[in-house]
Amino acid sequence: MATPDTRTQILDAAEQLFAEHGYRGTSIRAITGLAGANVAAVGYHFGSKAELMAAVARRVSEPVVAAQRAGLDRLLARTPEPSVDALVEAFAGPLFDGMSVDEGGARRSRLIMAILSDPANEVRGWTGPAEEAVRTRYLAAFARALPGVDSAELWFRMRGILAVTAVDRLEVHQGSSPGCASSVAGDESRRWAITFLAAAMSAPATRG
Repeated sequence: MATPDTRTQILDAAEQLFAEHGYRGTSIRAITGLAGANVAAVGYHFGSKAELMAAVARRVSEPVVAAQRAGLDRLLARTPEPSVDALVEAFAGPLFDGMSVDEGGARRSRLIMAILSDPANEVRGWTGPAEEAVRTRYLAAFARALPGVDSAELWFRMRGILAVTAVDRLEVHQGSSPGCASSVAGDESRRWAITFLAAAMSAPATRG
């Protein structure tokens, strides 16, 4: 097997360290030390730590976003107004697939949780046209299925799908919390999550 190039080694190291320590808790020197690269290599390949963070996040998200887009395309080919349950399955299913029960899946789960919870502005600005396009399309589809819920609340609920999925996968990777039943790693957990998330997405709009 060929040795990964320097850019890939830096991405691998950054993904691991950002997942473990967050953006602010990870230094360029720590990343390059783990990658076995020169400190200047980050600037050469990525430009800055923030741009490296964006590259790590996009690398993790790209297959998920592609699967979400394909799932929505299949639904819309069958009907212009898919059900909430079907939309949640198409949106959340790829998240479960992307955070599979292995070492890489555990790392991606931690990274997603770090992205969702890190207050650093640099962590918020990684999304690009592909992510925005998929988000916009799902928001529009959910809006058709849930006409009484405004777009801001719908997006809040979609972020909840991301958070619930990531927490579930972390629980699987780390083992059950004290006093809780054993974690379920396979299809049963996925079915539970889809049922729960579909119900949450279908809730009546929040009134002031």
